Amino acid sequence: MEKTVYDVVIIGGGPAGMMAAGRAAEQGLKDDLRVLLLEKNESLGKKLLITGGGRSNITNYQLDVRTFLKKYKDSDKFLFSAFSQKAVKESIEFFNEKGMATKVEAENRVFPVSDSAQSVWDVLVEYMRQGNVEIKTNTVVTGFEKEGNKIVAINLKNKEKIFAKKVILATGGTSRPETGSTGEGFNWLKDLGHNIIPSNEALVPIALKDSWVKALSGATLQDIKLTTFQNNQKQEVHKSKLLFTHFGISGPTILNMSKDVGELLKYGDVEIRLDLLPSFDHGMMNMRLQELFKLDDKKKIKNSLGSFIPSPLVDIVLKLANIDPEKINNAVSREERFKLIDVIKGIPMQVKELLGSDKAVVSSGGVDLTEVDFKTMQSKIIENLYLVGDVLNIDRPSGGYSLQLCWTTGWVAGSHIVDK
Repeated sequence: MEKTVYDVVIIGGGPAGMMAAGRAAEQGLKDDLRVLLLEKNESLGKKLLITGGGRSNITNYQLDVRTFLKKYKDSDKFLFSAFSQKAVKESIEFFNEKGMATKVEAENRVFPVSDSAQSVWDVLVEYMRQGNVEIKTNTVVTGFEKEGNKIVAINLKNKEKIFAKKVILATGGTSRPETGSTGEGFNWLKDLGHNIIPSNEALVPIALKDSWVKALSGATLQDIKLTTFQNNQKQEVHKSKLLFTHFGISGPTILNMSKDVGELLKYGDVEIRLDLLPSFDHGMMNMRLQELFKLDDKKKIKNSLGSFIPSPLVDIVLKLANIDPEKINNAVSREERFKLIDVIKGIPMQVKELLGSDKAVVSSGGVDLTEVDFKTMQSKIIENLYLVGDVLNIDRPSGGYSLQLCWTTGWVAGSHIVDK
């Protein structure tokens, strides 16, 4: 029996893989090219459906490519050639033209108007359907067979082989392993001769030693400032919002600072100081507190402070300032007032650890970027292999930058993998 040879096989049915498959099929429609997508889960896009809290933050609204790429730190010089082909503007247009309206929210985050990641999934699946992409789920890849510097076959767990002229690897990193991102792609790439930068969790929540945080689980603070310290030396400052959890702190700001906190933990204890009112200096706060205590001079301090700071934190702030919550406002001493200001401007939180890859949003680590041609996403080691999404060693913040990396690299690989 004559063996089937696919023109393009994509391994990994996440956002980068689906975009690559759809684009490759679109490019090859007139030539009836056979495009196959392999996914080990029972369904596509498991991680996509949980991104952005299930709403899917598809990109960040910054239309200037060079400015946008600064968020990828040292990777920007590699990414420019790919992003000059498809960046934020083109990605938003892609989804809009396919019937998915978008909106821009705080910090330039772009979401579907539907507030549902399912809308993004639907667009990608329909894109592949229109290109006649063949999809096989519950299909576990175990490795490759190669001749010279070319892949000739893909080995499956059920002992079958799939033959391919060209392969796009979109297996992701090691974050959220329950969605299928377990890092096996890195092992295959090592076997093929690629250098893999060790993976570590890049965007993860932070666990704290402080027991009082448990009482605040679920509370969100807006417009706060967080400053990291080590050995009493200021390290980094971040401004945004904060979510308390039963184990510590999370939210976009925390995720974005977690990698730097992880680096500091290698050298010793780390403290994060929470400024509840960053727009007020000590002098302004002293004046406002005096006004408050004078206005409510017969009230207990615990009943007044909620109009000045977030009410869930009143008891904790008073405890840290060593002030009796039952104390009447007109009995608060000057020294107590100054101590209260110090706490409000810098609640100390002791870092215990970063949570592991099971809670990571993305993982850093992956293929050495010098081994990839970013004009095409083609491997410089294996002639017929293309690499997209989280298999690349690219750090980025939360806020739509991970999915934009998927849209760009997937689209560029799909565009160039088909022989013109």
